[in-house]
Amino acid sequence: MAVSLAVSAVGWKYFIYFFSIGYGYSVVALAVAMGVLYYAALTPATIALLLLMVIFGMRLGTYLFMRERKSAAYRKILYGGDAPEKKPAAAMSIIWISCALLYVMQVSPVAFRLMNGVQGSETWAWIGAAVMLCGILLEAGSDAQKSAAKKRNPKRFVDTGLYRIVRCPNYLGEVLIWTGVMLSAIGAGLVWWQWMIAALGYICIVYVMFSGARRLEIRQNAAYGADPEYQAYIKKTPILIPLLPIYSVARYEWLKA
Repeated sequence: MAVSLAVSAVGWKYFIYFFSIGYGYSVVALAVAMGVLYYAALTPATIALLLLMVIFGMRLGTYLFMRERKSAAYRKILYGGDAPEKKPAAAMSIIWISCALLYVMQVSPVAFRLMNGVQGSETWAWIGAAVMLCGILLEAGSDAQKSAAKKRNPKRFVDTGLYRIVRCPNYLGEVLIWTGVMLSAIGAGLVWWQWMIAALGYICIVYVMFSGARRLEIRQNAAYGADPEYQAYIKKTPILIPLLPIYSVARYEWLKA
């Protein structure tokens, strides 16, 4: 928790950093911390899980940082007239601690596997690592495809490549990453309170992804709502989960975060 608080404290500079740069690099720092704290318990599978966390966090944190540096519109949101008002210190403290705690809970399945030191089959750890890798590739590929599409036509919504499968494939990738982390806990000797912490972290990050999809949908509806091609696209393409016929979450106020 101390490591997570230290890294995510970058959000005190700009509020959005709690959820963006602070998120990615906190996961990196937590993976390194787990490797150091539980060095004697490391196995090939847990090393793979920790390395995948580092890759995920470094890619995401660096991508978001570079997007801010290169995008004038994004910088305006952070620093310009469109930037949200600075929140009171008490509110900032609650958000900081909540974010840091969430990141700890998200990585906790791997921490508990190392902490419990269960010897035996690591099948589920390897399965979890494989799912994580698929999620990382999906998230990175989605971000790259969207950047390329926006360079070709900044004023058009993206409906090509991975965006033909779901409208938020990058968020789907994130869900897969943390699903893999959860799967890695199977067979690791977790007791009930460890399962509760791990499950709460997983539920929260899935909620955050659906909340992010809702915000994106609202922005896209405002920007492209009058476009017949956009209307046809959103009516046939699920918003987040393939084959799950959820095409809109904009009306769900309980997803507002």
